[in-house]
Amino acid sequence: MNQRIIKSLLLIFFCSPLSANELLGLPDVPVPKDNPQTQAKIELGRLLFNDVRLSGNGTISCASCHQPEKVFTDGLPVAEGIMKQKGTRNAPTVLNSVFYQSFFHDGRAASLEEQALGPFLNPIEHGLKDKKNLVELVQQDKKYIEKFAEVFGISENQITAEHIAKAIASFERTVIGGNSLFDQYFYATKREVLSESAARGSRIFRRKGNCSNCHEMNWKNAFFSDNNFYNIGVGSKKLELILDAFLEKIRSGENPDDIKLTDQQRSELGRFNVTKIIADIGKFKTPSLRNVALTGPYMHDGSIATLEEAIEYYDKGGNDNRFKDVAIFPLKLTDQEKKDLVAFLRSLTSSRYLKKQ
Repeated sequence: MNQRIIKSLLLIFFCSPLSANELLGLPDVPVPKDNPQTQAKIELGRLLFNDVRLSGNGTISCASCHQPEKVFTDGLPVAEGIMKQKGTRNAPTVLNSVFYQSFFHDGRAASLEEQALGPFLNPIEHGLKDKKNLVELVQQDKKYIEKFAEVFGISENQITAEHIAKAIASFERTVIGGNSLFDQYFYATKREVLSESAARGSRIFRRKGNCSNCHEMNWKNAFFSDNNFYNIGVGSKKLELILDAFLEKIRSGENPDDIKLTDQQRSELGRFNVTKIIADIGKFKTPSLRNVALTGPYMHDGSIATLEEAIEYYDKGGNDNRFKDVAIFPLKLTDQEKKDLVAFLRSLTSSRYLKKQ
């Protein structure tokens, strides 16, 4: 889909006017052939995204954890679902999620469409019984029936959960923000817009800090994620007491899914839950750093509250564990270098969100 059309759709679904360079610094927006964007479909997706009726007790919508006024996060360490139940992982921002190649912290969904259905069927999040339950809730609204007919050319009885997911994913593909001060500095060569501290921080980020090893950027654009998975030690201590016994059972042929663990322990296995590869224990997806100054608390479990604490964590080389990635090691940053890195990370805030910093 060309960037002109994307800009026009963004203009429709954000409240404030867009600058001409809203996509500055971002890659081209990928759109799957089996789910092309239309304004009607995006509007339907926006309605579904914000509808609390699509939950077990009529109180939770997608927007409950991905609030536009909070840069499509909820500001909590871990997400809260129906009846204030707490999950085990932090709710990541939907902003720019279109550029991920896999979804959820462990990458268990391969597309935005697949991801969109997950929370509806999670007993802690939306708490619906099954896909049929979701479809039935949509079918109770005559306006939805009319909109599904308009968008997909289907009747009430032909509506499926997959149609619902396609609409929501189409809306999420418009939740995009580039044009940060760093983008203006680096991609538009406006050197005057960045503070000296942030400019120094950008060099530390790419060199001594070793940050760009995982939070990738190039001369054309920057998503600030390599879409890969790493064990950086966060949460590893929660597995220490059970890990040896767990590994012994796996190696003896027991199905990992049948081994008794707490929800928190199961969560900390990370990418392993998807691949069943022992080397993937404790690995989680590299998040994008765009708008990171506004999307705390940080890490998959929300255990780090501030950017300063996150940099301290990386500076010490993370928490040691047998699966920690070799790219995580003590950085020996000076106090000034740490301040410069924070200044750089704050410069990654999209222009429309600067007033929130």
